Amino acid sequence: MQQSLSYVHGAHNVPLIGESIGTYLAAIARRFEDNDAIVVPYQDIRWTYREFNERVTALAAGLLKIGLHPGDRVGIWSQNCVEWVLVQFATAKAGLIMVNINPAYRRSELEYVLDKVQCSALVLAPAFKSSDYIAMVQDVVPEIHHSTPGSLQSKRLPHLRHVIRLGAGKTPGMHNFDSLLEAPGAEVLGALEKVEAGIQFDDPVNIQFTSGTTGAPKGATLSHHNILNNGFFIGEAMKLTSEDRLCIPVPLYHCFGMVLGNLACVTHGATMVFPGDSFDPEAVLETVHAERCTGLHGVPTMFIAILDHPDFADYDLSTLRTGIMAGSPCPAEVMSRVISKMHMKEITIAYGMTETSPVSFQSSVDDPVDLRVSTIGCVHPHLEVKIVDGNGRIVPRGVKGELLTRGYSVMLGYWGDEEKTRETIDAARWLHTGDLAVIDENGFASIVGRSKDMVIRGGENIYPREVEEFLYRHPAVLDVQCIGVPDPKYGEELCACIILRPGQNADEEAVRDFCRGQIAHYKIPRYIRFVSAFPMTVTGKVQKYMLRDQMATDLGLIG
Repeated sequence: MQQSLSYVHGAHNVPLIGESIGTYLAAIARRFEDNDAIVVPYQDIRWTYREFNERVTALAAGLLKIGLHPGDRVGIWSQNCVEWVLVQFATAKAGLIMVNINPAYRRSELEYVLDKVQCSALVLAPAFKSSDYIAMVQDVVPEIHHSTPGSLQSKRLPHLRHVIRLGAGKTPGMHNFDSLLEAPGAEVLGALEKVEAGIQFDDPVNIQFTSGTTGAPKGATLSHHNILNNGFFIGEAMKLTSEDRLCIPVPLYHCFGMVLGNLACVTHGATMVFPGDSFDPEAVLETVHAERCTGLHGVPTMFIAILDHPDFADYDLSTLRTGIMAGSPCPAEVMSRVISKMHMKEITIAYGMTETSPVSFQSSVDDPVDLRVSTIGCVHPHLEVKIVDGNGRIVPRGVKGELLTRGYSVMLGYWGDEEKTRETIDAARWLHTGDLAVIDENGFASIVGRSKDMVIRGGENIYPREVEEFLYRHPAVLDVQCIGVPDPKYGEELCACIILRPGQNADEEAVRDFCRGQIAHYKIPRYIRFVSAFPMTVTGKVQKYMLRDQMATDLGLIG
């Protein structure tokens, strides 16, 4: 008897949705018009689906009214807030392409992404935590000081015409977000209807930057079809209904918030609940308790912080049922505490990557707990997955190889980068994930390693090459290698191993100061070590695994 191969196909009796996001939202809003669509306690927001859809329509019309055209890219640079969600759905309705910008980005990263995808507009919060977004934008496009809103002419970013700021304040050269929400007239509504009628579900709707091992971030371009269907089937796996209220403390700029959160809810008429502008365990506990939430998303470190909160026992979490833990492997002990102490008996595990919209495997609510901890579940509906060896041949079940995905969820490509797209998606439309996996006889998959060097720090993906490229700019740095080292709280932390130029001096703090304000805080290496050489192969390649072991030992991180 031939041994079965590591190929799985999510055959399913529920068909894919063949509509655009705006059209689908309008139908959901008619069906569940009086249901709560979105609740944001810290902004005092509580809108029904009818009210939410009306505001989405007004914003979509407002964006067209200021002169944006279908296909234009609109950046969003903000913490979690109701405006972020409005921009997500309004850009989709107006045929625009939303570009997610990480709130932790600094000047050089902001300028890079705006230029790479040629954004016509940027929506931004005035500030968040230690980031003064307005000051950074004024630094990158100083011409804005003397511009009228909508007529920016920047030397560095010639495509950028509109900067739209949130909040009540006014800033020279910037539109005010609230003014775009004014009730639209018949003419602009007619123009919006015409635009919406022309949208195809395969049109791009979202660009998410995902760094590569080669350094500069790449813009994974996702279509209406990609993320609407993925959101729907994620919700199906959680058994979501219009009665559910999902607490979403994960970031919106990432697929976890906007697809596993927002689109899973909207496709089921469920309620999106945002406990704060960023993760805070106490705010999550308060919100779940006050809003009677039935679901909660998070990465393992978030669940640990909630469980370990000193006032945990004071909150009633008995309404919780489901949710998703994703972003990094879940320790068995954490999962059993989440199920028993947080009442989340139907919590599921999801696996994916931005390039696959993102989920391709998910456990179901009734899978045995041991399988929900030790595996990533089974293949998602309508997707194919195969595990291949170094020659691209499918391996038998139970044998390790690279995980490849094919189907509706595979991105359109990396924006403006055909070469990188071809490296990732082959001629048969298989997307090469770079993850090493095993599929068992029952179709359950486990991730066993990464063929790429990515570091996952508490759910944040850090690509060493990108940080290395930045550190090379430091005048004292001759060579640098960044690696992940073990960390009990975040899973991994970044360690930079630096060879200094002859005659040059630098200490750890000087290197960190060089990074501050230029790259996101989570990319700044936790550990910095100065070395005289790297372990090399005979052909001159750095042996990162040896460097990793050496640093983990030197730093006392392994016994």
